[in-house]
Amino acid sequence: MRQADPSPRKPRRQITLPGSGVVPGIAIGPIAFAAEPKLEITRQKIAAADIAAERRRLDEAVVRARQQLIKLRARLAHLPEESEGELGPLLDAHVHMLDKSRLMRAIYAAIEEKLVSATTAVLDVSEAQAASILQSPRAGTDDSGAAARQAEEVRELGRRLLRNLIHLPFRSFAGLPPGSLLVADALRPADAALIAPDHFAGIITEEGGDVGHTAVMLRAIGIPAVLGVNGLIGAAREGSLAVLDGTTGQITLNPGPRLLADAAQSRTRFASAQRGLARLRRLASTTADHLPIELQANIELPFELPMVVRSGASGVGLMRTEFLFMNRDSLPDEATQLAIYRDTIEAMDGDPVTIRLLDWGSDKEVEALVAAGLVPETREENPALGLRGVRLLGNAPMVLETQLAAMLRAAVYGPVRILIPMVCRPREITLVRDAMDRVWRRLEAEHVRLPATKPPLGVMIETPAAVIAGATLARYADFFAIGTNDLTMYALAADRGLPARFGLYDALEPPVLRLIAMTVAAGDVAGIPVSLCGELASRPEAAPLLIGLGLRSLSMHGGAILRVKRVVRSVTLSRCEALAAAALGASEASTVHDLLDAYK
Repeated sequence: MRQADPSPRKPRRQITLPGSGVVPGIAIGPIAFAAEPKLEITRQKIAAADIAAERRRLDEAVVRARQQLIKLRARLAHLPEESEGELGPLLDAHVHMLDKSRLMRAIYAAIEEKLVSATTAVLDVSEAQAASILQSPRAGTDDSGAAARQAEEVRELGRRLLRNLIHLPFRSFAGLPPGSLLVADALRPADAALIAPDHFAGIITEEGGDVGHTAVMLRAIGIPAVLGVNGLIGAAREGSLAVLDGTTGQITLNPGPRLLADAAQSRTRFASAQRGLARLRRLASTTADHLPIELQANIELPFELPMVVRSGASGVGLMRTEFLFMNRDSLPDEATQLAIYRDTIEAMDGDPVTIRLLDWGSDKEVEALVAAGLVPETREENPALGLRGVRLLGNAPMVLETQLAAMLRAAVYGPVRILIPMVCRPREITLVRDAMDRVWRRLEAEHVRLPATKPPLGVMIETPAAVIAGATLARYADFFAIGTNDLTMYALAADRGLPARFGLYDALEPPVLRLIAMTVAAGDVAGIPVSLCGELASRPEAAPLLIGLGLRSLSMHGGAILRVKRVVRSVTLSRCEALAAAALGASEASTVHDLLDAYK
């Protein structure tokens, strides 16, 4: 751990560093470093005679890791209830991965087949699997957050095993001064069990971002936090004062008197605003002129459900099902899927849940799909334009019908809608509807309990082709859900992972906004509901524009719902429509950004 420098120094100059704000709020306090003992692994080859010994070393590390995770699970009791709901399932998943998961089988196999030490096997396999996940087709699509979190899980478990193998101690927060700003190069999700929520004023890391498990965990704890502050460790000094702004993502080291005074006022205003947000849960989501706007939540992983319930969401607008296929040797069966869907539906207590069918590209790292012969061993050259979504399901009737059966059975527990990903043609909707009819008849013949009617069947609008064919698709679909992340990528021929400095990927580009407006118009003519469930829905400043474009249903991550509701309740339809008209007539995104700024 870095020590405070006792030598006298001149006052340091004020420095502002940018990062990713993951938990909004203002925090002021002294820097307290929480260094993690560095892992230093030397790759080693072994002789065949050493295989048994290395396997025993790994066995012992696995036993210790399991004991540590169970102990951490028990310590969750001192965290807020919502934090326990977020982190508990993650620790349970790590315990499960220590069993006969693909990760562990590959590590044992590397020891035997590549004749490497246990530490080398753990390091190489965990890094290779995490890298493959991040390079998968999902990493550049709407599911990039899930891919990042899955890769993070693999790396985290690998680090735990390595520390146990070389007997390196884990990080400790004991003894750090209360009211300080916790500074680390990185935080792991399991660190949450060691953080007392009322001990630190804020949390800052040099690594990380807003899509990983650590970000989700910190949101649940509620401590103001900024991750991914490049250059933080080198610039910060133990004990020196700093200001954290979790809304803008900025960290100011050595703040001057004026900035300190402004930060203190901002902290007071933020606390007051948060109390106002809490009161919003009980208020209707309507504009100032009484137009209802439905605000629903997106769910990528089950542990996000408590946040969704607390947010006051009027349902789940998008439940992604890809997590069911992660880290598995075989495809999830009907009973496994039914249990997950039922838990989500029951938690929403009568509010609708929209479940999306599997949206996965041709990815050789999805072992269960490869083993079933559904995904080629070699990756497609351009997976974003290949066999993903309904295109894959059309070639995998077993996967499709198993999912549909679980969804139909789950629909007896509450209102369900089924969403088809990557639709471009009417025959893709017909394919799924015919499969649903077959499954329905089979379940009826088996005297399985079913809802009174089949759930509505909708389509994701996420390609320009789907927008252009909107009027035709609307004759076959019961509703539309616009996925702006993919729609932006395909419309602008720009990956969302491109650095922002290039200015190529922006959902506020006028061509993208026109595609949204065209989709809403097609839905209105056909008389079917249209929602928007991309990242754009989570941006409060964009809410007036989306309302002006004709949208009456938005779905976003749970943490954004109350902030968006606050904006919704302050606007009028006429002003929103005027804003949308100006944005549609703009020539580029920068003009739209200016319009949104002026609207405030």
